[in-house]
Amino acid sequence: MSLVTDSPVHSSSSDDFAAFLDASLDSGSSEETEDSDQLETQRVKRRKVDKMENIEELQDPTSLPPSLEQTAEASMKKDVCTHPGSFGEMCILCGQRLDADSGVTFGYIHKGLRLENDEIVRLRNTDMKNLLRHKKLYLVLDLDHTLLNSTQLIHMSPQEEYLKSQTDSLQDVSKGSLFMLSFMHMMTKLRPFVRAFLKEASELFEMYIYTMGDRAYALEMAKLLDPQREYFSSRVISRDDGTHRHQKGLDVVLGQESAVLILDDTENAWTKHKDNLILMERYHFFASSCHQFGFNCKSLSELKNDESETDGALVTILKVLKRVHGMFFDELEGNLVDRDVRQVLKTIRKEVLKGCKLVFSRVFPTGFQADNHLLWKMAEGLGATCLKELDPSVTHVVSTDAGTEKSRWAVKHKKFLVHPQWIEAANYLWQKQPEENFIVNQTKNP
Repeated sequence: MSLVTDSPVHSSSSDDFAAFLDASLDSGSSEETEDSDQLETQRVKRRKVDKMENIEELQDPTSLPPSLEQTAEASMKKDVCTHPGSFGEMCILCGQRLDADSGVTFGYIHKGLRLENDEIVRLRNTDMKNLLRHKKLYLVLDLDHTLLNSTQLIHMSPQEEYLKSQTDSLQDVSKGSLFMLSFMHMMTKLRPFVRAFLKEASELFEMYIYTMGDRAYALEMAKLLDPQREYFSSRVISRDDGTHRHQKGLDVVLGQESAVLILDDTENAWTKHKDNLILMERYHFFASSCHQFGFNCKSLSELKNDESETDGALVTILKVLKRVHGMFFDELEGNLVDRDVRQVLKTIRKEVLKGCKLVFSRVFPTGFQADNHLLWKMAEGLGATCLKELDPSVTHVVSTDAGTEKSRWAVKHKKFLVHPQWIEAANYLWQKQPEENFIVNQTKNP
């Protein structure tokens, strides 16, 4: 889409921005390949000409879309520019030097690109309408422990050495899942089903990568996941592109929050957007990943095992995404632009443990206010009713010890006695799990 008109069909905001800037600045790509001398020459020229000449220089009538030409002409006639954004501290329309502290930087779209808040709002509104016409929403995807798992070579355990002889070729990554990136001293394993996941999800969503890794790592992982650049294009966001340290935010995503779903294994990374988040079960293929999160167990690679290609985490989540998409477009009433994917997500989640009434026993620390505990809130978010005292309506007692009074009551009255992991599993898998798989053992006194 141009900076000042509606987006064309089948075009995303970020893609069209990159195309526009490439044309107007005669750059080769959005991956920091501009020739610095040429760029500096362009800047010097802009400082020397008046507004009319600046607009003419930024435009190339043979390459820019007619809509942008018309906008520039209108700007010249009015002798006013709204300064929708800047590139290298200069307005992308008129060339005037702007305040570098205003707006938001979108360096992942094009190095040096900064957009003003009003323009961001306008672009989001326009792109939202375009996406909804094609029955699509936005999907922001984390990398590590969500779509793949990486490890530094020096951190590989002796039991993982066999992997070095089983890596796939980097010449055609579309056919492999385990890659040795020697130039980064790293090995990466793609999560089972990830290629089918991306293919099917791309038909329903405009997708972004958003990782807390640096930009070089993000781009290399994008090459492994999307070698033909058919899913993400320039929509690859790294920690270098965020506006808050150690946090991820939708302020750098050109999509309306009401239409954005997030898939990530770390809830705390999205403190401002938890209602958009689908929490992902972590993928621990390498031993270093288990150690990172304090697990004293063998990794999948050490066990010479892996997640199921047909019944793994990504298979489950794809079903959830399809359910959310279907409800958003086909089951809700009212105007499409007024619908909110966050409400859809809440509705579907509350169906998981609907009808279950829970009492907790020896789960929360002594003196802790139970209804403030993460597990209590998780259960309520899944549709369960949580009680502090036993009564005949209780269906489940959640405990870590079968010997407590409440646990014995559950057995006596033929209620379900389940481990807290029963709730956590339902949270990750988005469906109620068989209670018999979460048996509670009696704690032995020392």
